[in-house]
Formats: sequence, C-alpha cells, structure tokens
Amino acid sequence: MQIQIPALVDAIETRSSTNFFQPDSALEDAAILRLVELATRAPTAFNLQNWRFLAVRSPQEKARLQALAAGQAKVSEAAVTFILCGLHPRQGSLPPLLAPSVEAGYMPAALAADLASAADAFYGDNLRLSRDEAIRSASLAGAFLMIAAQAHGLGACPMVGFDADAVAQAFGLAQDEVPVMLVAVGRTAAGNWPQKPRLAPASVATLL
Repeated sequence: MQIQIPALVDAIETRSSTNFFQPDSALEDAAILRLVELATRAPTAFNLQNWRFLAVRSPQEKARLQALAAGQAKVSEAAVTFILCGLHPRQGSLPPLLAPSVEAGYMPAALAADLASAADAFYGDNLRLSRDEAIRSASLAGAFLMIAAQAHGLGACPMVGFDADAVAQAFGLAQDEVPVMLVAVGRTAAGNWPQKPRLAPASVATLL
C-alpha cells in the first residue's frame, strides 16, 4: 500500500532557495494577496499580527529596491519581491485584534482585556524586547510565505543582503517598522539547485 505524502510535507521537503526566476513571469494581484493571507496564518505573541508586507512588483520599484540590495538580479527578475517588515508591538493595538474572537464566543471579554493589558505592560518602553518581537513575527511570516509559495508551484528566496536603513527610508517605513528580510517570489527558471542536504536530526536535537 502506497502512503500518500501530505502536500504540506512535500512542500517543506522539496523547497529550496530560488536564485533564478523567469523574468517575464508576473503574478496577479489576487495571487500575491493569497500568499500574504497564508503568511499571516503564522503565529504571533498575544495575536499581535505585528507585520507588514510591501509587495514590490513594478519595474520601477524593483529597480529602486535592487539598487539597495547589492544589485542582486533576483530582486527584479522575480515576479514580486516582498519587503517583510516586523512592527514593534504598539500600545493599545491588541483590543481590535482580539475582538473577533470575543464576538465569536471563543474568548471571554474579560480575558481579552487582560491580554491587552498584559501585552502593553510586557513590552512597555523596552526597545530591545519590542525589536526582538518584531523580528520574530516577521521571520515566522517569512517562513509561512515561502512554504505557501512552494505549495503553489512557485519559487521563493529569503534575502538579507540589503541596506536596511536605506530601504526603510526609501520605502517610507515608520520608525517602529523593521525591514527584517526580502523574499523574492516567482516562477523558477533553469539552473536552480535542489534543496541542499541538512544535518541529521540527532546532531541538532537534544532530547531531554
């Protein structure tokens, strides 16, 4: 009896970082927004959803971003290159994010109020903790985004070779928004490598 491999597991096991994209292949707005929708299924502390996705897709904006990313060709050749931003947790931002759970009856209103107060107190004016949370949230979203792309037959590549300060200024990021990574997404071209071998689980895991 042949065992069926779940599509998600297949996407994880076959994903690799795409370096070569079909430069003339575009994605419809609906497809881009669907990838964002799936990326936002990633978890965040307190359900802060503290991220923003700048989908750079026009030739002019791609060229502007490419100049700030060491001239890497995949920025312009991919159908879209996301600037994935993490946001410092903002005071008072949680109540409207928890309201749908309260309205659906999943969460007591008193608990939602307690969580909102706890989040505000936890981060307070601690810039390091807030920045760490911004990076965690955007990184989790980036992982979900790349798996979503793979599951839809697209290639993706996370990128850190860019001038973060220049990107923040050029694309009008707020002071509490951190450009954590770029993620290029599009249809793959010839010449990409398969996923490189990984360390054995037993060599990186400690079972306590």
